[in-house]
Amino acid sequence: MDEIICYCKQVTKREIEKAISEGAKTLKDIQEMTGACTGNQCKELNPSGKCCSSDINAMLPKPKFKMASTCGCGHC
Repeated sequence: MDEIICYCKQVTKREIEKAISEGAKTLKDIQEMTGACTGNQCKELNPSGKCCSSDINAMLPKPKFKMASTCGCGHC
């Protein structure tokens, strides 16, 4: 059985992973693509008693940042 991430809307981990593989990069993308994190019964339905947004954000790909030069010369 697939793990439920959003208990309000019964959205599974697999559904969120699929949305990410189809291009979701933000919580808003996940909300639009799956309906996850759009309910209002987190405290009543989620065993952890909290919103699923932190769980979803942890699943999203982390942005990659280019390292800046430390000396400012532009060559390092």
